[in-house]
Amino acid sequence: MSTLLVWREKLQKIYASYSVYILKGLQFLMGLLLFGLINSNIGFMETASSVFCTGGLAVICTFFPMVVMVVAAAALVLVHFYALSMPIAAVSLVIFVIMYIFYFRFTPKKAWLLLVAALAFALKIPFVIPVVFGLLGTPVWIVPAACGIISYYMVSFVKASAAALRSTDSDSVVNGLMSFTKQVITGPEMWLMVMAVVIGILVVNVIRTRAIDHAWKIASAAGAVVCLIIAAAGNILLDGGVSYVEICLSSVLGVALGIVLEFLFFSVDYSRTENIQFEDDEYYYYVKAVPKIGVSVPEKKVKHITEHQPQETVVIDEKTQGVLASRAAAQGKDSSSGSQAETAAEDIDRNTDEILLTRSLSRELGLDQKGEKPR
Repeated sequence: MSTLLVWREKLQKIYASYSVYILKGLQFLMGLLLFGLINSNIGFMETASSVFCTGGLAVICTFFPMVVMVVAAAALVLVHFYALSMPIAAVSLVIFVIMYIFYFRFTPKKAWLLLVAALAFALKIPFVIPVVFGLLGTPVWIVPAACGIISYYMVSFVKASAAALRSTDSDSVVNGLMSFTKQVITGPEMWLMVMAVVIGILVVNVIRTRAIDHAWKIASAAGAVVCLIIAAAGNILLDGGVSYVEICLSSVLGVALGIVLEFLFFSVDYSRTENIQFEDDEYYYYVKAVPKIGVSVPEKKVKHITEHQPQETVVIDEKTQGVLASRAAAQGKDSSSGSQAETAAEDIDRNTDEILLTRSLSRELGLDQKGEKPR
């Protein structure tokens, strides 16, 4: 566990230092995946579905805010719809404008939520959305989530009925347009998934904000189970085409992702929880304090190895030697006769080291006399 915490601290430091480059890299990858999925599913216009168009749009949108990517994705979808059928493109444009109005009313700076919701459904992991949005956001995030789901099903409806819409017969075109409009407005599977995701986000967010132990884990599991039950029950009642394997796997993946998000953003130690109570003139306060789990990243110590310096030879004159010998002899009188010689030798060595150290410090501090002649 401590190793994981150390890695988390390292990742946070890396993100703090290079957040701009990391976010732009993720934005480019999202654009590449988004435009690639659109062109691969409804590539009715060959020019717009080319690899150069996909990469070019991804690169251009990387250097602009996320709302530009939302507008570019909607424009690319409308271009493909226009190549298939102009009435379908007109109806889709009206729906996009309505969703755009709701988006700006509630979440004007959360364009990436709409894209993530649409991509999650396109990648067959729909119930990751309730867990992620409920843990990291607020109930208002249900608006971009619903818009992303509707956009995904619009593309799916057109893809499924492309053969009928390509027909030049006027009756076939009218029937296809009516079918498309009916599916977008009253499509049972689409509204079932919208309801499941919206309720899942609310359940996760409500449980996550409660003052209970392991709230994030409980919220992730509860949200995934609620979405799974709603989708399965609604699919049985409506006789829809929801894949049970898909919703089960996405629910499990949502719980696993919730545990990862808790570790990254809400790692606390419930064993050291404290409940504090105090009051003032107007209120009583009941506070539950849960300490965070923190670990200090070990810092690497760099040892600088200097080049080999030549040793200096210090010559001690006879007078100094006599003084050292006399000191050693005086201190050696109190010791036993067997250790007098050893004690005297140790004292001489110690005093010699002191003299060497003093001269070395004087030389480094510039205290030597400039006129001193070399010996």
